[in-house]
Amino acid sequence: MSIVESENLTDNEPDQIPVVPSAPMANGDSIPTAFDPKQLRAGRLERLRAMMAEEGYAALVLFDPNNQRYATGSRNMFGYFLRNSTRYVYVPLEGPIILFEYPGSAHVSTWLETIDEARTSKVVWSAVNQRDGMSSDPFGVEIAELVKEHGKGNKKVGLDRCALNLARALEAQGLDVYDCMQDTLHCRRIKTPEEIACLAQSMAASEAAVAEVEAAIKPGITENELFAIMYGEVIKGGGEFIETRLLSSGPRTNPWFNEASDRKIRPGELVALDTDTIGCHGYYSDFSRTFHVGPGKPSAYQREIYRMAYDQVHHNMGLLKPGMSYREIAEQAWKIPERFIDRRYPSIIHGVGMHGETPLVAHHMDFDRFSKDGVLEPGMVVSVESYIGEVGAADGVKLEEEVLITDTGIEKLSRYPFNDELLKKEV
Repeated sequence: MSIVESENLTDNEPDQIPVVPSAPMANGDSIPTAFDPKQLRAGRLERLRAMMAEEGYAALVLFDPNNQRYATGSRNMFGYFLRNSTRYVYVPLEGPIILFEYPGSAHVSTWLETIDEARTSKVVWSAVNQRDGMSSDPFGVEIAELVKEHGKGNKKVGLDRCALNLARALEAQGLDVYDCMQDTLHCRRIKTPEEIACLAQSMAASEAAVAEVEAAIKPGITENELFAIMYGEVIKGGGEFIETRLLSSGPRTNPWFNEASDRKIRPGELVALDTDTIGCHGYYSDFSRTFHVGPGKPSAYQREIYRMAYDQVHHNMGLLKPGMSYREIAEQAWKIPERFIDRRYPSIIHGVGMHGETPLVAHHMDFDRFSKDGVLEPGMVVSVESYIGEVGAADGVKLEEEVLITDTGIEKLSRYPFNDELLKKEV
């Protein structure tokens, strides 16, 4: 029998592939590696509608492609609709889910059991027609009619993103319009078992891509060539795209956030990368590694900062358990030596799902500026961050692990090995 390993199948009868139950991984942990795509969709929609009931929404109108996918499993021209809000999904608390699709492409999604009806979008050319009443007024009238039909008198409607004219068009029809993005992200913070299986598969594929990058590192190769290897392997593994271009070498590793360039790598340097990958099934894979370029051995300084980054990640992973508050994590986190504070990474941990999600836990000195308090809960997936670099130095080290919060602590989703040569102490 075949394991169902894709939600985005396009056959006429995509879910007739046999499904096998999730099984423990080889090392005996409980992270599932297979899933039923119908159960994946049903579980997410159930969580979304539970949130809607709790917050009092009659309906959501979802423009964000990630939220559309969470609610229905539907994906269409993802990158295009990240910049053009011309496709939307109407999700009532009770009643049919309606996809308002780009003309001629409804067949991509209408096989999904989560979509009851497809209509043509009223706002096809958002960059032009949303600026006047040509499309926004008909949009408002149509959504208001649906809310009147299914809302049982409730007029509270959530929008995750849209042009101002669209929100005003709904208000002109007497609807109470709210920004629901934070509510949807809060709903998505807890992953279903099927989502965890998607995340595990996405991670495995990204690790394979990073292995190809590590194998290709040699003097003379460019950062862009290495990034192309990673991107190509991500696509081969069923992934979709990489959100950033964070692969740098030598003096470009410090400070962090330099993007891949045409710089040629030289012996003795460090190469650092962050995967930031929207992988298979649309789930994020986010871990970081730093490598040494041979021939020769790492310098004492390179080993020192690598060990610091390693210790920071592992100390902070050791704090994570259900019930731990975000402020407690910030207060108990690994103490960054003074000379590295200026170039600290913005977060200690951040949520992972279909992309980098809630929560974001900043360092104690930044907490009130960037973070809102809360607690870790079983079913959350987070990435644990470290960047060690100091002003005036040539090298920086980026390390990061992705973990699942369990009932008792954590289980690692990322398994890529650390660099033994960089972990060795100078003799």
